[in-house]
Amino acid sequence: MKSIQIGILGCGTVGSGVVKLIQENGDLLQQRLGGRVVIRRIADVDIHRRRNVEVDPTLLTTDATAVLEDPEIDIIVELIGGCDVALRFCREALNRKKHLVTANKALLATHGLELYRTAAAQRVSIGFEASVCGGIPLIRAMKDGLVADRVRSIIGIVNGTCNYILTTMTESKRPFAEVLAEAQAHGYAEANPSFDVDGIDSAHKLQILATLAFGAYVPFDRIHVEGIRQIDASDIEYARELGYRIKLLAIAKQRNGELEARVHPALIPEDNLLAAVGGVHNAVYVVGDAVGSLMFYGRGAGQMPTASAVVSDIAEIARGLLHDPTARGVPPPPISDAEAKIKDMASVRSCYYLRIMAIDKPGVLSRVTGILGSNNISLVSVIQKGREEQSAVPIVMMTHEAVEGDMQRSLLAIDQLDVVDRPTMCLRVEGVTD
Repeated sequence: MKSIQIGILGCGTVGSGVVKLIQENGDLLQQRLGGRVVIRRIADVDIHRRRNVEVDPTLLTTDATAVLEDPEIDIIVELIGGCDVALRFCREALNRKKHLVTANKALLATHGLELYRTAAAQRVSIGFEASVCGGIPLIRAMKDGLVADRVRSIIGIVNGTCNYILTTMTESKRPFAEVLAEAQAHGYAEANPSFDVDGIDSAHKLQILATLAFGAYVPFDRIHVEGIRQIDASDIEYARELGYRIKLLAIAKQRNGELEARVHPALIPEDNLLAAVGGVHNAVYVVGDAVGSLMFYGRGAGQMPTASAVVSDIAEIARGLLHDPTARGVPPPPISDAEAKIKDMASVRSCYYLRIMAIDKPGVLSRVTGILGSNNISLVSVIQKGREEQSAVPIVMMTHEAVEGDMQRSLLAIDQLDVVDRPTMCLRVEGVTD
């Protein structure tokens, strides 16, 4: 019976899940692949750590180099995370003509082009299904399923931590800090949640998706990124009253030869499919010119969903090697050397939600609307929430579609008014037409 030998770098949560899945479903894999997937070596910084799976101690080593240099290993599975050490190991694996599987979204978002080029030069495969949306088979859909389509847009909820926080804030009407602490207590958020709540994790995933979908490399530093720390419980409630939900969205849209690439919280209509995505789940809405609209939904993280995606990459490469050893597995995605033309954020058009905390006195509303009007921004609706003379009260506004640069100039002027008590909350609106 033919076999494919794999070496695993990192045996923490996801690595243990990969071992567990191969052990428990090894016979199923053999049946579907026509050969066995065999774990030959596992490198981990702590070979004595407690795991939820029994690992043969003879497979474990603290020496990653021993795994990389093993001539019997066909596929290296990188699950250590981070960029510095992981990049060095991934480079070495590819340069040794070993196929590579990784779940490392940060690495791919910042060094992916180098790794894709190296894989192509060495004629080996690189699989990264687990880098975006956990167990949802989204990468393979972008790479293979939509190969005949021109993708028009991608709009998705790709971070379960933020979605859990916003969902809980919506349902319980509690503040951000309190819900974040709860998410950390349940293990849905890291002790240092910055990558999640500041939008960086979502931007990493958007970079990978957009690069695949639009056929040109998207520089990570060109993605506009905002997080959810500033979202107030009152904004969630006002949005609900207006028929919207607030979600952290990863957005890529191609228009007139330019690509919008942005991550930020936004209002979406409550009847939009994405509005119903709750808890730690992820969902991505893709529009192609031939296939039309598609929705991908499921668990975006977690040990076993992510392990499932990792093993799917191992299986795809193994199938090629088992049935045609002269072929070097599955070719890496053909990423153009040209960079995508990214649209400047100041030129992006959107509808907007504004919450202005202004002193309750005559003439305030006309001063605010005057500033908006002078910047070509017109209003759909205005709601003044409560009355308390000479105290700051919220004025909630919804605008027609406007240019981002015009809105930012308006906000600067509005916040300088002597009747405005604090910085204006401004959120973009997605999923509507003017």
